[in-house]
Amino acid sequence: MSTETTASTASAATPAEKPGKRRFVLIAITVAFLLAGAAYAAYYVLVLSGRAETDNAYVGGNLVTVSSQVAGSVTDITADETQMVQAGAEIIKLDTADAQVALNQAEARLASVVRQQRERYTNAEQFDAQIEQRKVELKAAQDDLARRLPLAADHTVSGEDIAHARRAVDTAKTALEVAQKQSQAAHVGVSGVAVAQHPYVLAARADYIAAWLAARRNAIVAPVSGYVAKRSVQVGSRVTPGAPLLTIVPLDQLWVEANYKESELRDIRIGQPATIEADIYGGKVSFHGKVIGLAAGTGSAFSLLPAQNASGNWIKVVQRVPVRIGLDPKELAAHPLRVGLSATATIDITQKGNGALGTAAPAPQHYSTTALNQPLDQAKAATDAIVAKNLGR
Repeated sequence: MSTETTASTASAATPAEKPGKRRFVLIAITVAFLLAGAAYAAYYVLVLSGRAETDNAYVGGNLVTVSSQVAGSVTDITADETQMVQAGAEIIKLDTADAQVALNQAEARLASVVRQQRERYTNAEQFDAQIEQRKVELKAAQDDLARRLPLAADHTVSGEDIAHARRAVDTAKTALEVAQKQSQAAHVGVSGVAVAQHPYVLAARADYIAAWLAARRNAIVAPVSGYVAKRSVQVGSRVTPGAPLLTIVPLDQLWVEANYKESELRDIRIGQPATIEADIYGGKVSFHGKVIGLAAGTGSAFSLLPAQNASGNWIKVVQRVPVRIGLDPKELAAHPLRVGLSATATIDITQKGNGALGTAAPAPQHYSTTALNQPLDQAKAATDAIVAKNLGR
C-alpha cells in the first residue's frame, strides 16, 4: 500500500512543476529580448544616432593628364604605367629637327630686323645731313641774289641774271622743304627709342623666344610626382598640342568621396571628423580625416544624361550627394591607397562643424607646379647677344 501511495504522489507533482518552469523560461526570454532592445536603443541613442555611415564611398584623387605643348614625333619614352616619376623628370622626347630649324630661322629674322633698323636710323641721320646741305645751298643762292640786286640798278647785270638768281633761291627753298619732310618721315619710325628697343626688334625678339621655348618643349616633363597610368602614346606617334599622352596620379593627394543619401545630409557639416575603413585593409586599418566639402548637386544632376523627372512614368529614387573627406597625410603615407578603391565612411555628426549645410567651405585647395617653368633669362640673354652682334658692338 505504501509503495503505491508514493508513486501516485510523485506522478501528481510532476504536471504541476512543468507549467512553472515553462513560465520561467518564457519570462527569462522576454526579459532577455527587452534588455537586448533596451541595450540597442541605448546604443542607437548614444552611438548610432551620432554618426552617419555609408559603404558607398570610394577613394578619389587628382588625375594629371600630360600633353604636349608643341607638335612633333615621339622619339623616346622613358616612363611606363605603374612606374613612379618625379616632378620635372623627362618622360617623353620629341624629334628636335623641326624645332631647331625654326629656331635658326627666328635667329636669322632677328638679325635681319636689327640690321634693317640700323639702316633706317642711318637714313634718318642722312636726311638730317641733307637738310644742312640744303640750308647751305639756300644761303649761297640768297647771297648770290643779294650781290646781283645792287648791280641791276645801273644795268651792270641783266634782268635775266636776276631772274635766274631768284629762281635759284626758290629752288633751294623747295629743296630744303623736301629734305625737311623726308627727315620728318624718317624720324617718325625711329625717334624716341634705340635700335635694340625698336618695336620691330622687340617683335623679332619675341619670335625668337617663342621658337626657343618650342625647342625646349620637345622634352615633355612630368608636372607632378606620382605614378604613371593610362599611357596612350607610342614611339613614332605624331602628337599635337593638347592631346592626352598619359596620366600621372599623385598618391599623396587622395581623398574619399562618400555618397550619402539625401536624407542623411541634414546633420553633416564641413569640418566634422570622419573615420574611413578601406576594403583593401579591412578593419585592421582606420584612416582619420574630416569633411572638407559637399558637392553642389547630386550625381544624377551632373550625369551625361540627367533624369527627366517630368515624364509620366516618374518613380522617386533616393538621390545621393558626394561628400568629400580629406585624409591624414601621415596615415596615407603609412598605408597607401589607390584611386577608385572601395571604402566605408563614418562621420561624427555630434560635432557642430562650420555653419549650416552648404554655407561654409574650407580654404580653397591650391595646386601648383614649377616643373613646367622655363629659364627665360637664358633666352633673353641669347637675344641680347644676337642684337649686340648685329649692332656691331
